[in-house]
This record gives sequence, structure tokens and C-alpha cells, in this order.
Amino acid sequence: PHFHFRFRPYIAGKIETPGLPIPQVDTIISEPVGVLLVHERMVGLAFSWRLLCEIGLISDCLTRCQLESYIFARDRYLRPGGAMFPSGGTVYLAPFTDAGLWSETMAKVRFWEQECFYGVDLSPLAREARREIFSMPVIGNFDPRCLMVPEPSSHHGYHIDFTTVTTDELRSFDVPVSWTVNYTGIVHGIAGWFDVLFEPTPCMEADPVLFPRITLSTSPSQERTHWQQVRLLLPEPLAVNAGQHVRGTVRFRANDQRSYTISAGIELVCGGVAAERRGHTWELQDQTYNYATVPFVTDEEYRPEHHCVYPPADSSGGAQDVQQVSLSHPEPLIVDFMDVPERENAASQISYT
Repeated sequence: PHFHFRFRPYIAGKIETPGLPIPQVDTIISEPVGVLLVHERMVGLAFSWRLLCEIGLISDCLTRCQLESYIFARDRYLRPGGAMFPSGGTVYLAPFTDAGLWSETMAKVRFWEQECFYGVDLSPLAREARREIFSMPVIGNFDPRCLMVPEPSSHHGYHIDFTTVTTDELRSFDVPVSWTVNYTGIVHGIAGWFDVLFEPTPCMEADPVLFPRITLSTSPSQERTHWQQVRLLLPEPLAVNAGQHVRGTVRFRANDQRSYTISAGIELVCGGVAAERRGHTWELQDQTYNYATVPFVTDEEYRPEHHCVYPPADSSGGAQDVQQVSLSHPEPLIVDFMDVPERENAASQISYT
């Protein structure tokens, strides 16, 4: 049946305010997410609404609060067995290459290396400027083909279950990363995005047609969204070869700016031993924006070298071609230098046996 819903405001205020006259509710509906899922962790107002429909069904719900407030509302006001929409989120991280973005960021650092800017020596600030500029996450959509690994699936993300997670777990968590790179090239940083999940409650699962499981994604390969994606640039890029393994940990720590301090340590593994290490710290609230994209290229026209990354030769036929050439000359060419005449044009008289 088709229902017509009317929403009537009931109480307006911060959900953490003590003594609010809010009853236990059946459903919490919110938009509790920010950039990279967790930014703006305690921002916004919470409202209690009474949902009325024409058939006379009355259900209370809470809406519009950020993630920690969302969890607070769950613990204080949600009835046992109640529903939360969204019910969870998944963070994805992957290495990316973008020489243009890295060079553009480095150009901002170069300004502070000037020793005579209208008579002022800025160079003493250059080191701190480099640290600060590279600690600013870059917000914006990017071409997913700049990723150095296949786009992670839902099984390879860091999942946060909003129905069970605690506020302490949200304030401090680590995301282990492990990547096998597809291309030879330069890793300029770590890209991130997220999904939010709308999962039916146990009583809804009996009718998967009416109550399907829904995923809304901010992936670079999906339609653009308000949250876009995040790129965390490394001050010192990492050179990798196709097939090599990169592993490490990305740490999220809540800060007093209603956001997170993100630190990462990654290492390139060769023969089971860490050969190169890179690390940096970013402040998720100190965002900069970049909307530059490569000229549109269709999948049929695109080649990895457009992003300055290079696949193994055997993946593009190169190694196979070399093998075919070598097989066409099964016997080695031998030069008999004893038969070379002692003349200026001796090279033209070389005989092969």
C-alpha cells in the first residue's frame, strides 16, 4: 500500500542535554556521517519527531545527529530490538598515484623556501610549512584509475556497526592495511572513502523484497556525492614495482576539533623484509579541496601510462612478444672473429657460423 507520511516536530535540542522529555523510540533515523565517515563526530542538533501516517500508526523516531551523538541516542532512547538507519558504515583505504596533485601541493611549500620575499627571509618556516601543508587532507572526487590496487570490496574495508559500537571504540581505532600493487609507479598517498549500510532488523528480514539491504557508496567509481573522497598525501612518495606488497596501519584518534587526527605508517616489503618505510600525520578537520581531473577518457581509450603507472610486461603482451622473438632464433648467433678481414669495412664482411 502507498502511505502518506506527515512529520511533526516534537522536541528540538541537543540530544546530550540531560532531562529531555523524550520517550523510548522504535527507530532512529539520521545522517550521522561526515568526510571519511567519521569527520564532524559531535556536530549538529538532534530532534525528536513524531511520525504520523494516515492509517493511524504512530511511531517515535530521532533524527539529525552526528556519529557519537547517534550512538548516544541509541544507548539512551532506542527500545530493545529497535531499528537504526543507517545501521553501519565501512571505511576503505587504497594507495594512489597523482604526480600533478603532489607537485601542486609541493608548490605551496616552495613559497616558504624564499629567502627574500619583499626583503623577508621565509626559509626558516619552510620545514614547518611542509609538515603543515602535507597534513591537510585533500577533499574532492578523483579518477578511480589512479588507484595502485584493485578497488577494495566490502570484505576488505573497516566496518563500524552502529548498532553495537561504543563511543570509546569510535574515539580510537586502528585500520590495518595490506596491498599488493598492480603497477610499477609512485605511491603519492592514501585515498579513502566510505559506504553506509541500511540493513533490515530481524523482524524485517522475513520480507527481503519489501525491506532490502541497501548500500550507499561514496566510492570514486560510483556517482559523485556530497562527501566526495579523501586523499592523504605523503611528503615523501614511495616507489613500487608491480607485484610488490605494501602493509601498515592507519590510526584514527579523536581530537578536540570534533574530528580526527590520522597517522599512518606503511612499509614496502621485499622478500618478507621491510625495505622502505613511509609515514605521516594528517588533521582531518584541516581540509583543502581539489577538483582537478584528468581529461575524460573512455575505458576503451584509457591506458595506465596516462597516470604514469606501468603494468607488468606480460599483462600487456610485452613479455609474450619477447618470448616469441627469442623462439624464432633457437640457435645463438656466433661471430667467428678469425674470419674477419683486416679492412676498414671489416664490419660488412663478418661471417656467421
